Amino acid sequence: MFRGPMDLEWEDVETPRILDPRDALVRPLAVARCDLDPAIAIGLYPMKGPFVMGHEMVGEIVGLGEAVAGFKPGDRVIVPFQLSCSACDPCKRGLTNACSEVASGTAFGLGPHGGVDLGGALAECVRVPWADVMLIALPDNVDPITAAGIPDNVSDGYRCVAGPLRERPESDVLVVGGLAPSVGLYAVMAAVGLGARSVVYVDDDAERLGLASSLGAEVVDARGSWTELRLDRKFPIVVDANVLDAGRNLAFRSVEPCGTVTSVSGGASAMSSLPLQKMYNKGVRYEIGRVHAVATARTVLNLVTNGTLDPARLVSSVVPFSEAVAGMTASGTKVVFVNDLT
Repeated sequence: MFRGPMDLEWEDVETPRILDPRDALVRPLAVARCDLDPAIAIGLYPMKGPFVMGHEMVGEIVGLGEAVAGFKPGDRVIVPFQLSCSACDPCKRGLTNACSEVASGTAFGLGPHGGVDLGGALAECVRVPWADVMLIALPDNVDPITAAGIPDNVSDGYRCVAGPLRERPESDVLVVGGLAPSVGLYAVMAAVGLGARSVVYVDDDAERLGLASSLGAEVVDARGSWTELRLDRKFPIVVDANVLDAGRNLAFRSVEPCGTVTSVSGGASAMSSLPLQKMYNKGVRYEIGRVHAVATARTVLNLVTNGTLDPARLVSSVVPFSEAVAGMTASGTKVVFVNDLT
């Protein structure tokens, strides 16, 4: 339970039960720590508690409503973190983070962020509404630890580069890393896997720079020089996973005229300024918003299954649920919690 900044603890809560014929009950097996989770835990990203944390989940079905077809108890499944009906107009258009049947922001593991608390994955059981369209079968040859980040961060990194690379195949890609540590590196992985001509990764963290290099990126160490840093070329596709103003400004400086900058975060404060005049003169297309998890996760799973993406390469530690309080704020790019609650 998240009760407030640096106030995390285990406690008994009401056991979820099937409330609708389209519900499923899922026992989480592996839960990846989202890049946002440590920021919530320490109070950097303000959230009102109490609520159950954890929203990147792979689990085992333990109960099904009578209307859920195609699954059975014991099946292992991926659960995208946002609730989506898959039937409304936005969902049919692939805009599943904007499902019109639920309040904006409705998701697992984020409390009443969207007005409805769905519970979280760091628990013995989770109720999944609309399970017939929400659940994604996990292939037998994919380890739950490998797949745990697909519900959010892996899919987020993929979408940052997939669309722009479809428009401009074999382009050069710049990823500005930082406070969204795994998303930036998943973007590197996806860009390499999708055939980018080159990938450049900028960060000030030695571990992440090493990981980016191992994934095939050219790395630029920005320690002590974010504000002054100027790269020797411009890029048609830029990903801002830094979150802070200095990193975002580097992204804008480094994009070529009429290029694309995709941000994976709303910034570190409620209000941020943008260099609109320079963006206007340059013709920058700026995309900011949450990943469409339900619409994206199946494609990402296919890329994991065929070997194009290997999220396990970024897993820095595997931590049992019983040690999740410490693990939520432990160092490391990607922590995965495994269920040892019996």
